[in-house]
Amino acid sequence: MNEQCCVVSFPGTDYSTLTLEKHSNLSEHLTVQNSPVLFGCRTGICGTCLVVVKGNIPPPSEDEKEVLETLASGNNQVRLACQLDLSSDIEIAAFDNEE
Repeated sequence: MNEQCCVVSFPGTDYSTLTLEKHSNLSEHLTVQNSPVLFGCRTGICGTCLVVVKGNIPPPSEDEKEVLETLASGNNQVRLACQLDLSSDIEIAAFDNEE
């Protein structure tokens, strides 16, 4: 695989994997047609794109941490898809607050 690309997969769904350039903004590439991730504001304040991420990604910014503390306190695998710095292959699953 090209070192400048990352694979985004959605285990447990019928969505195909996506290959995107490193450091891509997921909110610009994920749509209702190609992923289970929904987006509202796309700026990290609404929480619509809350997902569980498996993979090696940089830690959240201070602003993202504030939103995550409110929406998913204590779960360090939950992130806002619109704020992710895509730096390696990742798996994304919808966040279920009931878990």
